[in-house]
Amino acid sequence: MSATDSVIARLQAEEEQHLGFIDTLIQDAEHSGRDLATHELERIGKERERITEIRAQLGPIQEISRMNVESRARYREIVSQVEQARNPDRGPVEYRSAGEYIVDMWLARQGDEDASSRLDLYNRAAAHQTTAGTPGLLPVPVVEPVVNFVDASRPLVSALGPRQLPGQTWTRPKVTQHTSVASQSAEKAELVSQAMVISKLTGTAYTYGGYVNVSRQVADFTQPGVMDIVIGDLAAQYAIQTEGYAATTFAAAATAGSTLPTGPNTADQISGALWAAASAIYAATKGIGRVFAVIPPGLLAGWGPVFPPYGPMNQQGQGFTAATFNSGLAGVISGIPIYVSNAIAANTALVMSSAAGEVYEDRIGSLQVVEPSVLGIQVAYAGYFSALVIESTGIIKITKTP
Repeated sequence: MSATDSVIARLQAEEEQHLGFIDTLIQDAEHSGRDLATHELERIGKERERITEIRAQLGPIQEISRMNVESRARYREIVSQVEQARNPDRGPVEYRSAGEYIVDMWLARQGDEDASSRLDLYNRAAAHQTTAGTPGLLPVPVVEPVVNFVDASRPLVSALGPRQLPGQTWTRPKVTQHTSVASQSAEKAELVSQAMVISKLTGTAYTYGGYVNVSRQVADFTQPGVMDIVIGDLAAQYAIQTEGYAATTFAAAATAGSTLPTGPNTADQISGALWAAASAIYAATKGIGRVFAVIPPGLLAGWGPVFPPYGPMNQQGQGFTAATFNSGLAGVISGIPIYVSNAIAANTALVMSSAAGEVYEDRIGSLQVVEPSVLGIQVAYAGYFSALVIESTGIIKITKTP
């Protein structure tokens, strides 16, 4: 690979890295159901400026590369023509059998010049230039993007929809005793009377974050640039931790539901457990909110095959499809959307109403500070997050016996 081609590959790889980082910021905002924050918009602006600079450089460099390719092709053609002109009657020597080669050897010993010339061309040992002799000219390309297997989709948090966090602590009013209405026992008889009791639920914001100290040399010389990769990974780890906190909070408060027996479960058993959970949720929330379920990846092996991704008339749902894993939504059973999250405990399914639990969030996002004395850049990512249980009987835990 020539220096020109190396520069083109590097610039194109950097452009893809910046575009990928912008896409990550937009996807993160979309998954959280929110607008892009001010710092995110500023970051996108900086990424766009760099992309514009890269494209301005690529144009003339790519034109030079095209001219080099054409020049090399013309050179090879001229060399071939010159060689043909010097030796118009002599082509490559090929022996069709060992006998032909032995005959030429005998003729050459007898003084035949043509046979000697053919043997000389056939046995001529050329010096072969290989990669082992040119280690100083061989670049080591870095193939992008960086392989990083991390699930930052937060299916449970996204299904509930994060609300703006109001403060460090806040209260959520909840009716714990309703007024009473009953049939009058007799004309002029006193009606029933019961006061309404409104209690309060207290929410508390928890801070999640992490940081990395990056040397200036690493930030300047790495390709692709390590800063975007580090910030993206910190954001992903923040998503994993907050999803885990929400899953743990709701699972701890959940009401025990059906238990699926050991071994493979039938579609009727799974659907029956979900309907029983939906019945209990309706009784708890009086039909308010959306009902959904979240399962761990391990349950897909048992649930997926009994709800295939096609729609016969007698199927109890729209089936499961492995193609939608990146969105968290794996399928629908009896009208209940089933999400997959790594944060849910093994052999457990949480079925809940969106009215039974809430999540609150205020992302700080990425922060950077320069350390001049050590030529370092300290990068952090943080946010405030909280999960609030509104009605524990509106969250049902289905357990699968191993």
